[in-house]
Amino acid sequence: MAAQLRRRRELLDSGHKPLGWKLAFGGPAALERLCIHAPLVGFLTDRALVPSGSTLLLSDWTKPAAEPEITVYLGKDLTAGADNETTKSAIAGLGPAIEVADVDHPSDDVEGTLARNIYQRHVILGRSDAARAGSILDGFAARVLRNGSEIANIADPQALQKLTGELIDIVRHTANLLAIFGETLRAGQIIIAGSIIPPIWVEPREEIVFNLAPVDTISVRFAPASKRPLC
Repeated sequence: MAAQLRRRRELLDSGHKPLGWKLAFGGPAALERLCIHAPLVGFLTDRALVPSGSTLLLSDWTKPAAEPEITVYLGKDLTAGADNETTKSAIAGLGPAIEVADVDHPSDDVEGTLARNIYQRHVILGRSDAARAGSILDGFAARVLRNGSEIANIADPQALQKLTGELIDIVRHTANLLAIFGETLRAGQIIIAGSIIPPIWVEPREEIVFNLAPVDTISVRFAPASKRPLC
C-alpha cells in the first residue's frame, strides 16, 4: 500500500488530479482465498476517467475485464474512526460505474497487486443520484448487457452488495485504511465499491452496458488494437 500511494503522489505531482478510490476483492470467497480481512483499496485519478460510450483499445493488454460497480459520492471529509451515522452523512449520492481493469499480475500476490494499483486502467461514471444520500439502496435494480444480451439482472438491492460488502462498511474501511498512511477521504472524491458481478473478461468488438435503475445507464466498447479509440 505504501508503494501504491507513493506512485499516486508522483502522479499528482506530475499533474494528475485526485478522483477518488477503488475497492476490490471484497466478496467472501475472495477474502478467504487471499487470506485478507477486508477489501483491497486502490486509487483513481482524473486521467482514468473516460466518458460513457467510449471505445477503448486493448493493445498490449494481458487480461482485460469490465466490472459494473456502485459509485459512492462523498459530500464531506471523512476521518478515521467515524461511526455509522457520521459515515452516512458523508455520502452525498450513489450512481453507476464501469471499471476497466487489466489483470496483468497474479492476484494471490497481494503486495504486488496493491503496488500495481489493483489492475486499474479506466473508469466510466454515470449520474450521481442525490436522493441516495446516506447510502439508500431501496428501489435499486441492476441490469448488465454484453453485446446486447442480458448477462445479469439484480432486482434485490441487498444482492448488489453480495460481492462487495455493505457500502457503509466499505466507506469506513477506506477512511480508516487511508488514515494509516496519512491520507484522508475528501469531499468531492468518489469510491467505486467493487464489482457487483464476477469480472467480465472482454475482447475486441464487444460492448458492455450497465443500467442502474432508476439512476442512469452507461456503456463502454472495446476495439481491436489496429483501430483508434472513438471517444
